[in-house]
Amino acid sequence: MNIHVWTRHLINLSILSIAATAANANDTGRLDEKVRAADSRFEDVAKATAEGYAPIPCASGITGGAMGIHYVNAAYLKDAAVDLAKPEAVMYEPMADGKLKLVAVEYITSKGPASLEGQLFNFNSAPNRYGLGPFYELHVWAWKKNPTGTFADMNPDVSCDAMKAM
Repeated sequence: MNIHVWTRHLINLSILSIAATAANANDTGRLDEKVRAADSRFEDVAKATAEGYAPIPCASGITGGAMGIHYVNAAYLKDAAVDLAKPEAVMYEPMADGKLKLVAVEYITSKGPASLEGQLFNFNSAPNRYGLGPFYELHVWAWKKNPTGTFADMNPDVSCDAMKAM
């Protein structure tokens, strides 16, 4: 294949990637609504702990924004299944008054490529900052709008700053 054909392929891939990112950024679709309906019980963090979720530290982004405090269910991490009503992690933003506000859920599986209701998961190779083997993940910002996209990892409007004050 000559250089012009490769260049054309790279340009087409770039255009597709930009289009997919733009669609992702604006797509609140039906998945976030289904997640809210299936997982609204987690608005009370006590429900998450009662179902076996345990907190890990608040995750902030290098360039700003955050994911919040993940409450992770280790049993769900191990089973590799993807179930709308059983996310592997529920994510809370710490508030100044000490309360935790549900902002998103995260689905994680070691089997892939993975998708939920047609939404593709992101792949994380190993080694990674979580100390896990390779995995696929999908964040769904169902309770707090994310200007970078309903399925983006970090939310620029979420902060871990309230944790520093505690």
